[in-house]
Amino acid sequence: MMDSQDNTLNKGIEEEKQQEEAVSNAPSSVTTPENEPEQQTAEAHEADDNDAVKAQTTAETQADGPEEDLSKKVYNSKKEVIERLKEIVSSDETPVKAEIDHLKTTFYKLHFAEREKQQKEYLEAGGDPEKYQIVPDEDEEVFKAEMGVIKEKRQKALAEIEEEKQENLKRKEDIIEKIKAMSVSPEEANKSYNDFKALQQEWKNIKAVPADKSNELWHNYQLHVEQFYDMLNLNREAREYDFKKNLEAKTKLCEAAEKLADEPDVISAFHQLQDLHQQYREIGPVAKDLREQIWARFKAASTVINKKHQQHFDELRAKEEDNLRRKTELCERVEAVAKEENKGTADWDKHTQQIIDIQKEWKTIGFAPQKMNVKIFERFRAACDDFFTRKGEFFKKMKAQFAENAEKKKALVEKAQALMDSTDWRSTSDKLIALQKEWKTIGMVPHKLGDKLWADFQQACNHFFDARNAANAGTRNAEHENLEKKKDIIEKLKALLSEAGDDVQQKVQALTEEFNKVGHVPYKEKDKVYEEYHAVLDRIYKELHVNAARRRMDNFRNNLKNVAERGANALDNERGRLMRQYDRLKNDITTYENNLGFLNVSSKKGNSLIEEMNRRIQKLKDELEETRQKIKEIDAQNK
Repeated sequence: MMDSQDNTLNKGIEEEKQQEEAVSNAPSSVTTPENEPEQQTAEAHEADDNDAVKAQTTAETQADGPEEDLSKKVYNSKKEVIERLKEIVSSDETPVKAEIDHLKTTFYKLHFAEREKQQKEYLEAGGDPEKYQIVPDEDEEVFKAEMGVIKEKRQKALAEIEEEKQENLKRKEDIIEKIKAMSVSPEEANKSYNDFKALQQEWKNIKAVPADKSNELWHNYQLHVEQFYDMLNLNREAREYDFKKNLEAKTKLCEAAEKLADEPDVISAFHQLQDLHQQYREIGPVAKDLREQIWARFKAASTVINKKHQQHFDELRAKEEDNLRRKTELCERVEAVAKEENKGTADWDKHTQQIIDIQKEWKTIGFAPQKMNVKIFERFRAACDDFFTRKGEFFKKMKAQFAENAEKKKALVEKAQALMDSTDWRSTSDKLIALQKEWKTIGMVPHKLGDKLWADFQQACNHFFDARNAANAGTRNAEHENLEKKKDIIEKLKALLSEAGDDVQQKVQALTEEFNKVGHVPYKEKDKVYEEYHAVLDRIYKELHVNAARRRMDNFRNNLKNVAERGANALDNERGRLMRQYDRLKNDITTYENNLGFLNVSSKKGNSLIEEMNRRIQKLKDELEETRQKIKEIDAQNK
């Protein structure tokens, strides 16, 4: 059970980490497109520099691999995942990170589910949890080997991309140097105009460069492009035409950015905006009087998308904080359950179900903030592991106790079977009854084994008692006759409760002697007859004692007047005698009560002796109370 729970809880860890990385990589501030340098202040330049770095970073992140449908494809078996990996390895395509992560997550989901199913089947078949071993998975070995090849392939591709970025950097630096050389004079600028346009197109065709060089490279390019245009004094018509084409291109980008406000997918709109920014940067300047206006329009459209993007991640973070709160509550609940006392299997089963229910609820909650997601999961898993570890230890001890109990019961079965054919009816009956009582003191054993042992033990006992009953069938009638006689004597004793007279005690004594002379009664009835007989005797003796005590007290009061006439010394002497009698009775009661603690009640004889001892103690207590009342009468007389 513990391994099963742990596997179930671990299946989503890698998916959680991937989603948290995606959230943490999302921009946390509004991205502002880059303005045209001539119309910006120093502060605007600084803001746009930061935005250029963000745009470059976003572009490179996307270059690592577009999110294709393959990254969401559903795979129903590990074989299908492996087949797709083999296709990637054997093809010339560059492995896409999103798809590789999806394949890895899918494989291990299936892998853990399969392992949990195998363990469950093993346990349901009666397997020993302590001896369960995880079977090596050949598919996992193949999966790891293919993933290793893909990892090498990705590293090689990334190295090639980095090499290409360095080459692109050198090419763009060469273009800047060429434009710089064209901008030394108006004559040179006019003469080189067509070459300049070709260089601009070449610049656009060159893709990514190293991120740490992108910002500086772009500003150098913009600076020298502006300088070139400033030198085109002798070819204003060409310059104005270029400005017009650039304005048309930037206007289309503004329109495209404004349409993105209606895009329902906020993330997609943000990524499309980054593409528009890149295109905007690659378009040359417009007329000076229109630069601020066109830039303001593009910036306003960008701000709308950026705010939506920021709001999306603010809501996501708020949801993650709420998930953290809910998961913290579940941790507290599972910790409270884990601390509760378990007195037996019923408690363990009840608390196990409670924790399983909490684990199911945990799975319905999304991710917590990245910094806390792993910590809160580790807290939750630690509480679950603590409970299931202690549960495993409990059932391990219980299993050992079951084994010990089974050995004890096997020994009793063997003893009973050794006695089952005996014809020593009385002695063997006592021995088998003792074995039956001992059987009741032994704890539980596994259900199937317990049923078999009990059937063998019961069969041995029944075999003997059936044989004994068959041999003693002739004595049954006599026992039933004795039962009727004893019941009749009990009824006569009950009738004496309503009689008065001095001969009641003699009648009781006669009936008691008669009862003792009657022989055995049926075994099942003897305890009931015995208890009923002594109950009526106790009531009779109590009534006789009360009446006798009342008469003695009346006689004492009458005699006390005669003693008082003899003088005060006579009363004092009588009081002293009663005090000595009072102390003697207290000592006798203490002695009897101490002796009572040493008696053994394991036999009927021992039980009878205890009852007789209790009657004597009660009689002494009654005499003690009577003596105390006499002393009070003397004290009242002295007053």
